[in-house]
Amino acid sequence: MISNPILRGFHPDPSIVRVGDDFYIATSTFEWFPGVLVHHSKDLVHWRPLTSILTRSSQLNMEGNVDSGGAWAPCLSYHDGIFYLIYTDVKSRKGAFKDTHNYMVTASDIMGPWSEPIYLNSSGFDPSLFHDEDGRQWLVNMIWDHRKGTNSFAGIILQEYSKDEKKLIGPKTNIFRGTQLRLTEGPHIYKRNGYYYLLTAEGGTQYNHAVTMARSRHIDGPYEVDPANPILTSAGKPELELQKAGHASLVETQNGEWYMVHLVGRPVKDQLCMLGRETAIQRCHWTDDDWLAVDGGGNWPQSKVQAPRLPSHPFPAEPSVDRFDRAELGLQWNTLRIPASPDWLSLTARPGFLRLWGQESMSSTHRQSLVARRQQSMYCEAETSMEYRPEHYQQMAGLILYYDTRDYVYLRVTHHEELGTCIGIIRSIDGVYDELLDQDIPLGEGTYRLKVNIQRDKAKFMYAVQDGEWNEIGPELDVSHLSDEYAEYIRFTGNFIGMCVQDLSGERKHADFDDFRYEELT
Repeated sequence: MISNPILRGFHPDPSIVRVGDDFYIATSTFEWFPGVLVHHSKDLVHWRPLTSILTRSSQLNMEGNVDSGGAWAPCLSYHDGIFYLIYTDVKSRKGAFKDTHNYMVTASDIMGPWSEPIYLNSSGFDPSLFHDEDGRQWLVNMIWDHRKGTNSFAGIILQEYSKDEKKLIGPKTNIFRGTQLRLTEGPHIYKRNGYYYLLTAEGGTQYNHAVTMARSRHIDGPYEVDPANPILTSAGKPELELQKAGHASLVETQNGEWYMVHLVGRPVKDQLCMLGRETAIQRCHWTDDDWLAVDGGGNWPQSKVQAPRLPSHPFPAEPSVDRFDRAELGLQWNTLRIPASPDWLSLTARPGFLRLWGQESMSSTHRQSLVARRQQSMYCEAETSMEYRPEHYQQMAGLILYYDTRDYVYLRVTHHEELGTCIGIIRSIDGVYDELLDQDIPLGEGTYRLKVNIQRDKAKFMYAVQDGEWNEIGPELDVSHLSDEYAEYIRFTGNFIGMCVQDLSGERKHADFDDFRYEELT
């Protein structure tokens, strides 16, 4: 059996492709760098992070991008020996307008090197490339209508892509304006038994999210809607473990078995999903009248799914401790908006340590010195050892729980004119800054060990100096604001746990991190 979700923590908008005996899933990364993470499997049961595709600023320049902007809804495909990745770089997303630029990169090997991007259009988001049997290639994306009194999700646009000219050509056709669920997005086209199938996401990427299907004998329509729509949804079933089911992608195994990967959310409490939107999988079948249905007799996501008839292929477990003894950061690590470059991050300046030079504040959408990983379990613990000699209150470093520029909780070491080097907790909830101790705690010089323990929506911080005893610091905190649904506007990235350094004086004071442990407790 397959246990859902198959990709836990922030791994939304999955796009799956099979090449021979290998399965690959690409997922959105939003403002986190590098862009578009790829997981690999040989049996659809066991998955490992394999590579990131957008590793250069020339492919994805996100400096200044808004929170929950950046790399949206990738589409990974393979045709005639070439991998194609289509993605959106979202520059703005609030209000009537959305600036959404769509690009393509290619590679002959999933591990790269991936090409420089080819610009496609900016008419909407969720672009997807379909390779037809006659050799023609077609791009579909949702189109955004900013005008007052209109349906902003104005339909799915189809246009041909010319491989020779490296651009879109010919007419643009609105092939599908959606069902009564509205908010039509996430299009993918498949071909089977003479039908073009258009798979879409509808209902919005929250608790009314759904997967819908339409089909046509011609790629440009007209498309008839599946009478059984939605073919997958969690809407109206609050008892399900897997909520928010939608934004799907299909794959056929070597044995002719069909599976659907899709995003889900698992609330820690009150419909608040700290882990972000995750990836799950469902086994599917084709009905006698050539429509797709999920197994199990209903249209809701199952937590346990029958595995395909393929040999089991587990991967070694990832180590819980990173001692920063490699030349590059591991795949679990992410930086905010900018690449991990030697001007602010080094694994060689002091071998065996991660050195971060302080840059801008946690409110910055430009240059933060922050290295973090996804929270992937509701019960987990993280710990790091840090050497740091701050000389001014504008210099800070430590262990952070980070959702975005408006929501974070930070166990930070800094300097105080009277206390010297000291430690305290600062927090931002919906943009409101707070200091959680009446007075920071003096530390003296040494190596500082910092720890956080998370139990669903609660977190407890601890610190130690050198090899001394652990000391609890501050109260048990409600950290449910580090969730997709907490803000008054929709956001998408889930909670991250990591290390960061700020130097608001511009002197670029550095901190050295000796190790980082992340351990799931259940």
